Amino acid sequence: MTYPRRMQFKSDPKRRQFKLLKTEARLLIPLAAPILMAQLSQQALSFTDTVMAGRVSATDLAGVAVGGSIWGPLFLFLYGVLLAITPMVAQLHGAGKTDETGPLVRRGIVVALPLVLITILLLRNVGFIFAWMEVDPQIAVIATDYLKAISWGIPAVAMFFLLRNLSEGLGLVRPSMIIGLASIPINVAGNYIFIYGKLGLPAMGGVGCGWASALSLWFMCGCMLLTIWRIRRYSMTHFFDLAKQRGTEGAKQILRLGMPIGLSLMIEASIFALIALFLSPLGALAVASHHITLNYSSLIFMIPLSISTAITIRVGHAIGKQRFDRARLVCSTGLLINASIALVTATLTLVFAENIAGIYTRNPQLITIAVGLLYLNALYQFSDAIQVGAAAALRGYKDSRVPLLMVVFSYWVVGLPLGYSLALTDLWGDPMGAKGFWISLIIGLTIAAVLLGTRLHKVGQWGNRSSNS
Repeated sequence: MTYPRRMQFKSDPKRRQFKLLKTEARLLIPLAAPILMAQLSQQALSFTDTVMAGRVSATDLAGVAVGGSIWGPLFLFLYGVLLAITPMVAQLHGAGKTDETGPLVRRGIVVALPLVLITILLLRNVGFIFAWMEVDPQIAVIATDYLKAISWGIPAVAMFFLLRNLSEGLGLVRPSMIIGLASIPINVAGNYIFIYGKLGLPAMGGVGCGWASALSLWFMCGCMLLTIWRIRRYSMTHFFDLAKQRGTEGAKQILRLGMPIGLSLMIEASIFALIALFLSPLGALAVASHHITLNYSSLIFMIPLSISTAITIRVGHAIGKQRFDRARLVCSTGLLINASIALVTATLTLVFAENIAGIYTRNPQLITIAVGLLYLNALYQFSDAIQVGAAAALRGYKDSRVPLLMVVFSYWVVGLPLGYSLALTDLWGDPMGAKGFWISLIIGLTIAAVLLGTRLHKVGQWGNRSSNS
């Protein structure tokens, strides 16, 4: 007997599941696309710094790299703490409490202020770290002045993050994309003026990258403030309505969720910072090759990171609406998309490794070293895509404390000690230099992916039970 096509579909759970995944992918990808453009434009600031500093000299590139190894973890800690705004806004918006989101973000300013002051103080007093790590004096001078310059942009980037996370939590992702793209020519022009000494200014070399980045951050902050003020769709948030104080979630809730997120991101980034510092005694070539690979990796990482941000938003909306089965579907779809992206980007990295290295430098010896690290980076991308997707999904559930412990174990208990022993000691044979650290990164990320994926499965099951109770 032949059944109608619709009846056959209903009796085939695999086909039904595939259709659900396909439907959710059609919602996730359009949401992630503007986020990707915004992330890439933000990463382009670092990319242009790396390329333009590298054109000056390997020492300037190494100075920016070492400075970035300090700036990066602090930047990500601030970003991570304020990232708590996204799932909190998403859940409020999903629950029909959009009018509470603006007051929530204003409380985020209270959280951000002390973090901004601490970050500025740290960036302006890092000389002792370079002396302790025996960083080459020429590199240390460039890195120190670079960090002092970029510290002027910290208040701007904090406010930008708060407003961007408000917008993205509402599902309004295009403004940050447009602002991010507009900041690229500002940064390129700033680099050209400050690095090479135009418009009557002295040539600053790599230090000029710090001033250009600070200028770009203030431009982005101003544009985001103007967007929230002028576009009518944001009026429902009551961000500028100081009399609006409704809502129970405030600074304590932001810190409770955001601190573990910030610490997780800082711990991951600090691994790369320490690697750069550990490699610095080996010379500018070792540091520069690592920085080239890391910078490229960060650009590629923006793709799964953007999908992951969309996962956080979609999961938050689903949880706010008490649709726990939908939240699990979002997680499954997002992780499948990230795994597929990693397969493509890893293949392209293997095929075009030499061309990629050639974008950053013309030094043949530096290209050779960087190509070897890019081959390892291709393997690194799979675990990275899975772990970032799982961590983002857990943020959508407002689960951040246990994932922090998993990250600490993966990176600090396993990854860093293993990398140090492979790279700089003869415990496993001849010291491998930067390659040893990248091998350990692959292992650490794989452990993190497994642990976070397991945690996500458990949290999703708890959500289902609560919805059925």
